[in-house]
Amino acid sequence: MSTLAPLRLLREPSNASEGNHSNATVGAGGGWCQGLDIPNELFLALGLVSLVENLLVVAAILKNRNLHSPTYYFICCLAVSDMLVSISNLAKMLFMLLLEHGVLVMRPSIVRHMDSVIDTLICSSVVSSLSFLGVIAVDRYITIFYALRYHSIMTLQRAVVTMAIVWLASTVSSTVLITYYRSNTILLCLIGFFLFMLVLMLVLYIHMFALARHHLHSISSQQKPPTAHRGGSLKGAVTLTILLGVFFICWGPFFFHLILIVTCPTNPFCACFFSYFNLFLILIICNSVIDPLIYAFRSQELRRTLREVVTCSW
Repeated sequence: MSTLAPLRLLREPSNASEGNHSNATVGAGGGWCQGLDIPNELFLALGLVSLVENLLVVAAILKNRNLHSPTYYFICCLAVSDMLVSISNLAKMLFMLLLEHGVLVMRPSIVRHMDSVIDTLICSSVVSSLSFLGVIAVDRYITIFYALRYHSIMTLQRAVVTMAIVWLASTVSSTVLITYYRSNTILLCLIGFFLFMLVLMLVLYIHMFALARHHLHSISSQQKPPTAHRGGSLKGAVTLTILLGVFFICWGPFFFHLILIVTCPTNPFCACFFSYFNLFLILIICNSVIDPLIYAFRSQELRRTLREVVTCSW
């Protein structure tokens, strides 16, 4: 399989020549640095699963008026972003395969233009997906810590403005990123954005977990005799671990790749890491598959609506 990279800047560090890359690969450890050959069928299968899952989430939220709230609108936007991640990567793969097999014949200038358009769509979907993960975390935080004021804080109008800002900022930033992809400053901004989202989610979700644990402890201490609250705390800890663990595992390698491009583009061991890019891309697509399971399908109301959607009970 040819290397399938969503961003031009990720295919190979711009300041590392082909010869340096080859020498680094040989010098860093032979077979381990040959990368991972991931079949096109796996990209296609995961992309289709993600597309179907997230499409069902969007359909269920649009169908059920009880789900027309800021929280579910944010989940809907996350599903749309994840759909775009899958669609754009599938489009990239098909575009490259058609060119490689001679089915699609275009002038080099048109190919470059199409490549930039698809890269911009991929980058925009990735940035918006990360952004809505952060927005959902903030929304949940407000729901828990400002429950009585939630509807006055997170009004429908503010939710719409937030969604519009995220989509606009994602589009503009992605266009700038693809245009100036050789600039380390642009890469550092993208890395900083990921680290900001990671810290934001860590702080908010750990604070929410701490409050839930304190609440369980208070309830337990007021009962006669006191009851154990360990089970509830353990469940909350498991949920928190899954949520943050999935985020870090799926997105971490992708952004660590960017960090290495900035810090050590010609280092032999960094070159080995670069050769596993397809694996990092698979993890991002896997995140688009897992997100509905974490953020959407746990809702009983949404699951009921999904059954109606699947059985065409409109």
